[in-house]
Amino acid sequence: MSENLPEKPQLLPAVSAFLSSPQQLLIDGERVDAKDGRTFATVNPATEEVLTEVAQASAVDADRAVTAARNAFEAGSPWSRMSPRDRSHLLWRVGDMIEERTEEFAQLESLDNGKSLASARGDVGVAAELFRYFAGWATKMEGTTIPMSVPGKDFHAYTRREPIGVVAGIVPWNFPLTMAAFKIIPSITAGNTVVLKPAEQTPLTALRLGELLLEAGLPAGVVNVLPGFGDAGAALVDHDGVDKVAFTGSTEVGKKIAAGASRNLKKVSLELGGKAPNIIFADADLDAAIAGAALAGYFNEGQCCVNGSRLYVQRAVFDEVVEGVAAAAKAIRVGDAFDPATTMGPLVSQEQHEKVMGYVRGAVADGATLAAGSPDPAADRGWFFSPTLITDVTEDMAVQTDEIFGPVITAVPFDSEDEVVAAANNTVYGLAAGVWSRDLSTAHRVGSRLRAGTVWLNTWHADDVTLPRGGYKQSGWGRELGSFGLDDYTELKTVIAELR
Repeated sequence: MSENLPEKPQLLPAVSAFLSSPQQLLIDGERVDAKDGRTFATVNPATEEVLTEVAQASAVDADRAVTAARNAFEAGSPWSRMSPRDRSHLLWRVGDMIEERTEEFAQLESLDNGKSLASARGDVGVAAELFRYFAGWATKMEGTTIPMSVPGKDFHAYTRREPIGVVAGIVPWNFPLTMAAFKIIPSITAGNTVVLKPAEQTPLTALRLGELLLEAGLPAGVVNVLPGFGDAGAALVDHDGVDKVAFTGSTEVGKKIAAGASRNLKKVSLELGGKAPNIIFADADLDAAIAGAALAGYFNEGQCCVNGSRLYVQRAVFDEVVEGVAAAAKAIRVGDAFDPATTMGPLVSQEQHEKVMGYVRGAVADGATLAAGSPDPAADRGWFFSPTLITDVTEDMAVQTDEIFGPVITAVPFDSEDEVVAAANNTVYGLAAGVWSRDLSTAHRVGSRLRAGTVWLNTWHADDVTLPRGGYKQSGWGRELGSFGLDDYTELKTVIAELR
């Protein structure tokens, strides 16, 4: 743990200026107060100090934003008249503008979320690349011609990909900027308009992104940003003017969104929770597997839905792997984002900190053993938590079944392939999984048996904006990113003309 937290981080003038005044809602191209005047504080999780006050959207504000988005979408609006090529140029321009402001966005993200500046810079880079990648797709929303076989008549039949309409994007706090990009970019690439509700814990970079989109030339009302709490999100889900809800977050909330959307059958895409199994066979390159297991479990303070939090190790090498991962956990430097030595920041909030502590304390009370970490806070100030490795767990313990969303790995020995595959798949989730083995036949065979949307072989967190992501079972509906990511943001229309 870093002993001396920087008291006065060297903030960019742009960041200081952004934080110096209360942040408002962004509706129809204007910064406006919430209709009822409510605000809430957004807090630095490393210091527990208030960063700024933020307007708190209500159902009334949600209606204002949906109306603006609907007007911006309708025929004859500046947005509806913008050509695919112009949308492409605009998306690429935003990517460049984000990259030029990397440090500004990274500082805001680190202050609001707690992650290290190095991690935040990486997230900003991903966001910029997402804009550039999807810029290429704006001119490639193509249909197909389909031959028909009707005796005695000739037809010309073809399909069109068309925008859905108004998209409500509801995003989590673990990757605030990139998750906002996940919802906004494919939406506007396809010609939709958006109302984005960022997580109440981390609204700042979403608000700054909304401003940047306007600076880049996006017409008013195309992207609206509504910081607030669950009531604002629920109002969007329930709103008849919203055509699709795109949500990333917990499975529990995802079920509520699916139920709410069923009232008027609006489209829904969901990327939900995970409890990813990470399997290490005895023949694996253990140095790589140990480093990979630590990355899999502790990446982003453990606050990542595809993290490998369930570690299964073949019994012959179990002790060696546990010792290696424990050493890696103890070597992680936990501290403030602005401390250059920091490799892991705090958890995002007091609520999340208490949740993670509760799981670890519960596991110890049930007979589990801590190979690394502690069930207690890692500092007197800030919501820091030590990277934790737990052994002697059973498959029915909460720490083994529930998504904890903190830097906690459980390690369990196994003997046979069939045994570990059964254990790995014994979960309601199916977002990610991994296999480590020098035998590529073993790696591919086991990987094909794992019920997960992403399976890593001899690596973890390798990724690219071209690849689809999403989950099996209760880990979600649909896929994001890549060419697949546009399908959920379009309607497929069939057109049939009789030729006389």
